[in-house]
Amino acid sequence: MFEWLTRNRQRILQWVGTILAFGLLVVLLENEGWQEVTAAFGKVKPMDLFWVALLFLIARLATVGRWYVLLRSGGIDMSIKDSMALTFTSLFASNFLPTTVGGDVVRLAGAMQMGFDRAVCLASIAADRLIGLLGMTMVAPVGLAYSWNILQTSTLSSFLAFLKKPVEFLKRTLSVFGIWLKKPTSILVSLFFAWINMLCLFASIYILVGDLGSHVSFWMIGGLWSLTYFITLIPISINGYGVQELSFTFLMSNVAGLAPSVSLSVAVLIRAYFILSSLPGAFFLPNILSVMAEQKKATSLPDAFR
Repeated sequence: MFEWLTRNRQRILQWVGTILAFGLLVVLLENEGWQEVTAAFGKVKPMDLFWVALLFLIARLATVGRWYVLLRSGGIDMSIKDSMALTFTSLFASNFLPTTVGGDVVRLAGAMQMGFDRAVCLASIAADRLIGLLGMTMVAPVGLAYSWNILQTSTLSSFLAFLKKPVEFLKRTLSVFGIWLKKPTSILVSLFFAWINMLCLFASIYILVGDLGSHVSFWMIGGLWSLTYFITLIPISINGYGVQELSFTFLMSNVAGLAPSVSLSVAVLIRAYFILSSLPGAFFLPNILSVMAEQKKATSLPDAFR
């Protein structure tokens, strides 16, 4: 029993963190009043829900393009169709199967199933993660500038400590990033797709906030979301469930000055769009999972990002 607890302590902590985060969300909803939150949802224009869905589709396609550029420049002749299938499958696995299967592992397994070089595919996935991290890092100073007054020294120190894992990941990734360092154009194109993804997300939040009767600067939204992104990287809940919603609600309420009911409503809607936009991956997942099960009989796939 003790061995099992030791071996699975990280997963247990994530479950506990997820439950606590959802518990805090329920408390927040109780304090704000369910009617106020429901009323906030009712203010969103149906046509704007469509535009946000379209923006999320563009954002997802930009994510596909980001990895596709890295694959091709790394010598992997994968079609855009296969790249799209694997990317959406990875997104779906991350949203719906976070306790057993990591999205990056699914993506790697799918690429290996197609017969591509494992080492280069693994490096491209790491580089893809790094480009996304770099994009958000470029916006983070804006969020810090807006939030500086509420970030006490202890809070800032804790936040920097929480960045330890992403920094460690950055160091490991740079060791396998040599292929693309020789091809700066591919890095810039991939970063361009990362920015498309980010701008679509920021625009979606901007539209929803406007529908709920509030106005927040577009770049303030971008900066605060980047802080939310880094907080969500803290491995204290499963896939950031609850933590993302709580941190975004806190920042939008205390920095942007929105009512908590409005901030929470936007946070929940954004999470819903993240999940819904990953649903196409469900079509490809069973086949990849079956291949992974067969491979596991001989040897287990390493988790390259822990």
